[in-house]
Amino acid sequence: MLTTKEKETIIKKFQTHKGDTGSPEVQIAVLTEEVERVAKHLKEHKKDNHSRRGLLKMVGNRRRLLRYLKGEDEKRYEKIAERLKLKQ
Repeated sequence: MLTTKEKETIIKKFQTHKGDTGSPEVQIAVLTEEVERVAKHLKEHKKDNHSRRGLLKMVGNRRRLLRYLKGEDEKRYEKIAERLKLKQ
């Protein structure tokens, strides 16, 4: 789970305008950080199935947001995918 400070840092880095906390770019960036943390946790705790389910849910949400962004504005999609080093 991200701390408030870490989340604010991610939001400032990916926001599209001042005060932006809900754009797809920000949501995707926050989810990506959480996915990386849970994946790291699962490498150490292989039998933690509750966290594994949460991870799958986060990955699905991120995929849905990426699909939405690609349909709305492909340039923004490519930019965020490149910045976060996601497969396209």
